[in-house]
Amino acid sequence: MKPISSLVKEGVMGLKPCVHGGEILDAAYRSGIKCEDILDFSSSVNPLGTSKKALEAAEAAFGQVAAYPDSASVELREVIAKHYGVMRSNIIVGNGSTELMYLFTDSFLSEGDIVVMAAPTFGEYEGAVRKTGAVIRFVKLGDDKKFDVDAFINAMTGAKMIFICNPNNPTSLLIPTHELKRVLDAALEQSILVFLDEDFLEFVENEQQLSMISNIGKYSNLFVLRSFTKLFGLTGLRVGYGIANQEIINVLMSVKIPWNVNCLAQAAAVVALEDVEHLQRTRQLICEEKKYLQEGLSRVKGFRVYVPDANFFFIDMHETGYTATELTQKLLTYGVMIRDCSSFKGLEPYYIRIAVKLHSENVQLLQVLGKVI
Repeated sequence: MKPISSLVKEGVMGLKPCVHGGEILDAAYRSGIKCEDILDFSSSVNPLGTSKKALEAAEAAFGQVAAYPDSASVELREVIAKHYGVMRSNIIVGNGSTELMYLFTDSFLSEGDIVVMAAPTFGEYEGAVRKTGAVIRFVKLGDDKKFDVDAFINAMTGAKMIFICNPNNPTSLLIPTHELKRVLDAALEQSILVFLDEDFLEFVENEQQLSMISNIGKYSNLFVLRSFTKLFGLTGLRVGYGIANQEIINVLMSVKIPWNVNCLAQAAAVVALEDVEHLQRTRQLICEEKKYLQEGLSRVKGFRVYVPDANFFFIDMHETGYTATELTQKLLTYGVMIRDCSSFKGLEPYYIRIAVKLHSENVQLLQVLGKVI
């Protein structure tokens, strides 16, 4: 028998799992602290958790477990379509937004194609592209870690696809709408596919005005990614969706695996999108606690805190005397978990990311930081 490594598809052997926040079980194993005793600031999800109405809907859907789920997610797509004023044929639903990243690259990229993305940005984009054998051009962020529009447009020459995260992860910074449209115009002119990740945009004030969903008619090359993971708190159920012109959606619907979203997730997502009261309470909490944390984190010696647009803080900690890994490990001994950003391409090992949580938890975070730094 030949070595298994000799039978693996070319390019796959070099791939490594992407590092993510929210790995509480691993942190508990490494620290010896129980999961329930760890405050997780590494994962930027709804601090209020899942809507009670959505949880009730998931519970009620247990009676459907013996049957296959709706492979086309018809009801959920109808609800999403109504919410955004588009057609059901403009929407695809995935097993979390990450599945749609891989589905999109698998559907449109071939070996040798060129893909452009910022550095740093969400690491799963790179994994999805590398799997296809395509080549990545990374564009370094500009001053103050802002998206460099001119450099990005220059790098797009000859590209097949671009990835943009808005607000960007891990920097929590928005791209101004007029600058984003410059990129979209350039991509349309050159027939370049655009994968625009708006997963964190729902935490931003005036989200509907900032979203590019209403522009899918103008930009036939645009795919807008959204998720029920962050704002809606359906993290463990894995539900994401994409909105684009019907031609793109038809391709993706033909390629996706059947029954990719389970019946509990679909039922919960339908109700979560309609639970306006829960979403309003979440946005109000995020608004208040961002202000509180901005003030508190800015007083930590050695921290340079970027003013966030999303529900998490990006922090330069060069002057603390710690690396990000050292500080992350130190805080974990106190039961506090933050995101070490060392794994993000294009960043030195002195950056961290901290999510906005409940007030009592944010108070505890600042107290622990006061002890450690």
